[in-house]
Amino acid sequence: MPLDYPLNSLGFAKPPTQTRVVVAMSGGVDSSVVAAMLAKEGYDVVGVTLQLYDHGAALAKKGACCAGRDIHDARRVAESMGFAHYVLDYENTFRDAVMDDFADAYLAGATPVPCIRCNERVKFKDLLTTARDLDADCMATGHYIQRKMGPYGAELHCANDAARDQSYFLFSTTAEQLDYLRFPLGHLHSKAETRALAQSFGLTVADKPDSQDICFVPNGDYAAVIEKMRPGSALPGDIVDNQGTVLGQHPGVIHFTIGQRRGLGIGG
Repeated sequence: MPLDYPLNSLGFAKPPTQTRVVVAMSGGVDSSVVAAMLAKEGYDVVGVTLQLYDHGAALAKKGACCAGRDIHDARRVAESMGFAHYVLDYENTFRDAVMDDFADAYLAGATPVPCIRCNERVKFKDLLTTARDLDADCMATGHYIQRKMGPYGAELHCANDAARDQSYFLFSTTAEQLDYLRFPLGHLHSKAETRALAQSFGLTVADKPDSQDICFVPNGDYAAVIEKMRPGSALPGDIVDNQGTVLGQHPGVIHFTIGQRRGLGIGG
């Protein structure tokens, strides 16, 4: 390969056909567009979808990433665009790294954000290692964030679309991880552009609704999930002030968070 070969769109001095990229595919429109876009440009695309929690529950769950329907949708996108697609069972890893932390944080009175832990401990750790094992030059995701080169290497910047910016969820990304990651949607100005691209590629997920729920929390009932994982965590008790005066009762500390002022049922 000539030393002066121009950089391709992913920043490598070689043709797209000689550049392998693993795309983390959740089955939603964003990651599907990333995979289709790169495949259309001629890259050697390998799609990877993670099965993160109980498969039986996943098949029945809609409106959350990495559910059964989403795995099926990711596979259909790969088939239509002609690239390889793999489903990896990360259920045990996800439970240990994300779900247990989620439950324990609530028991400690905190309000965790499991998507941050998932990126930090699963997608940008184990999955990134898997991408390297597949001899990929980089890994791409559908996050709305920009990766730009600065004087000291790759930098993380907010997405052009402030309404879609996901830099908050990726704040803990390390320099080493960022060097390997790519975010092809970060320059877009609206979700409408993403859906238009999906339609231009003929993707069946073009009009698929965005995921809303935490993937392992059915219908947003996180307390029920925590009670199942940590039996007895929803035991009721007294609400007391600093002087020990009983002000009321609560149905379990997992229903509240540090600093909460409303919804306590004690008036004032």
